[in-house]
Amino acid sequence: MSDDGKKGDILMERSGYVQWMKQEGLPVFEGHGMENLRELELAPWSRMGGQGAFVNLYGMEGVTGIYVAEIPPRGSLEPERHLYEEVICILDGHGATEVWQEGGHKQVFEWGPYSLFSPPVNSWHRLYNGGPDPVRFMAVTTAPLIIDLFHSLDFVFNCPFLFLDRYAAQEGFFSVGSKRYRHGLQNIWESNFIPDVKDMVIEDQELKGSGVKITQFELTGNSLIGHVSQWPVGRYHKAHFHGPGAVLLGLRSEGYVLLWSKDLGTRPYESGHADEVVEVKWKEGGIYSPKGGWFHQHFNVGAEPARQLAVRYNSRSHPLGFKLASYRRSDGVYIDIKKGGNMIEYEDEDPEIRRRYEAALKKMGVPCRMP
Repeated sequence: MSDDGKKGDILMERSGYVQWMKQEGLPVFEGHGMENLRELELAPWSRMGGQGAFVNLYGMEGVTGIYVAEIPPRGSLEPERHLYEEVICILDGHGATEVWQEGGHKQVFEWGPYSLFSPPVNSWHRLYNGGPDPVRFMAVTTAPLIIDLFHSLDFVFNCPFLFLDRYAAQEGFFSVGSKRYRHGLQNIWESNFIPDVKDMVIEDQELKGSGVKITQFELTGNSLIGHVSQWPVGRYHKAHFHGPGAVLLGLRSEGYVLLWSKDLGTRPYESGHADEVVEVKWKEGGIYSPKGGWFHQHFNVGAEPARQLAVRYNSRSHPLGFKLASYRRSDGVYIDIKKGGNMIEYEDEDPEIRRRYEAALKKMGVPCRMP
């Protein structure tokens, strides 16, 4: 590692978010990705109740955070509020969430496996387990940015300000939204609650690959939003890059993702950089996070259509300037890199990518259906 790299690691260790993770006393898991969050070992979490662990993937780069938590059978977590945004995806179990503003009435909504929601910023919320088995969920947050910016945990967790423009206890706030539309090249769905991301309706988006479907969701006035993508058996996405912080969770099928720095060019194998291409396997419940400025390409080797959840920035309603800059141009992940975008067309990709994919499919007994 270079001296600059060592200095960067030292500074990261001093960040407020990293110090807070240590203070919480939970295990911290690192890497490019993890094959199954259900198998992650958790520890008692005194502040939240239940059990938990932090996940700090290389591609999150201090702009997003992840924790995994369990709610005990027939139990609940402690109520909390905070200034960072948080997107929760239930992995296992059924239960309910209470949400309220200081001094206001409570709203309650129920959820089950693969429900997705986001408590509005700085609203009080509490999660309940309604069943005989533990509930396990993943939460992606903007905590690293917020804690590092303010470096005051008291302010982050005890600020009295009410963001009434985001949430004023409107009736039906956590109902399933019906507003769907097209914005630029993206399919958008506005909904503050998604009952099941594993089965939600998504629209065609073949710019990203043959047979690909993608729908972006916007929820609770967040800058932290996401999308769900799906693609057929025997096919894969086109390679693309963007900025850091995106987290991808496997929902259906299994496969792998290839990741490499765009500094290696569009054909890393052909140019002699095979040893610098990272391969991460994924399946249902597995996660990974591409580094900022790294090409990544999603492959399905399973016998059913692949589906993944991505939690990320780049809201259409509440965009962040630093994220827009990483896309080179609007909707850059859908535009050919030769035309100023961030995506490699199939005909321009490294031929070794297709060869390796065909070999992986043959090993699984799945036919290749690439165009």
